Amino acid sequence: MTPAELTHALRMADPAISRFDPLERIIYHADFNRGHSGFTATIGNYEGTLDTILPDMNFLSPQLSNYPMWDTGTAGTMHGGYALKLATEARAGAVSAATKRLTMRSIGLIRLETWFGIKSEATQMVLTEHDVRAFGILFDIQDRSRRLLPRLRYHNASDGRLIGKWQIKTDHPKRHQIGPSGKTASIGHYAPVGYSDVPNGDQPLCHNELPTKMNWHYLSVTFDLRTMRFVEFRCNERVFDRDLPPPFELPEWPNLTGLLNTIFFVETDVDKRAFLYLDSVLFSCTP
Repeated sequence: MTPAELTHALRMADPAISRFDPLERIIYHADFNRGHSGFTATIGNYEGTLDTILPDMNFLSPQLSNYPMWDTGTAGTMHGGYALKLATEARAGAVSAATKRLTMRSIGLIRLETWFGIKSEATQMVLTEHDVRAFGILFDIQDRSRRLLPRLRYHNASDGRLIGKWQIKTDHPKRHQIGPSGKTASIGHYAPVGYSDVPNGDQPLCHNELPTKMNWHYLSVTFDLRTMRFVEFRCNERVFDRDLPPPFELPEWPNLTGLLNTIFFVETDVDKRAFLYLDSVLFSCTP
């Protein structure tokens, strides 16, 4: 048996890892039964005072949840007792985001995988599948010449109408200088504008039949740090790997060389909290 075959066999024998399809080197496996695993609140930059945070860049912290339901009790997660839960404020357009802060280990392919569920707060006794506006993942990357925030978004619904379409953000937002030192800036890049549709990116997801029923979905996103382009992404049985729009680029920022953050986010379309649940997350790369 070759080393590659042995590695594959060991991974397939581990139920926690065999649910994923990682690249050669696993950087982290976040199993939220053991805590937050380094995922923390995403907030806008500030200098001197918290009042300098951009108004739409101050998000709630992620929580650990065992997915309690008022009608059938506590469900737990796909593979244990606790998931990471991102919850928006109960305000149309509100966003919640969670970040794990890393730096680059090598320049090659990276892959972010998760098993996730989406739901709005069950305040009505009817399915409200159009309450969650969108959810997605993004990388926050800077090499020696440029910064990128490549972002994949599933546009679930708008104004009470299901959309069900994958998008990539291609237009960059305005940069705001924060404070007088010249070291700190911020951009409101979570605004729901500047997206391009993924070709043939329509994909309905399972919302089930009740406001409390939630199904787990698989998502995998592969990005090339050499070309700074998406290579492919997968959601459940669908694979998208052709003509993916390029992400927007920014000039190099101070103090961020080697940055490689992994981020998840969720948006609500109504005055009700939207939830994104992450059962577990695996991040891998080529050596």
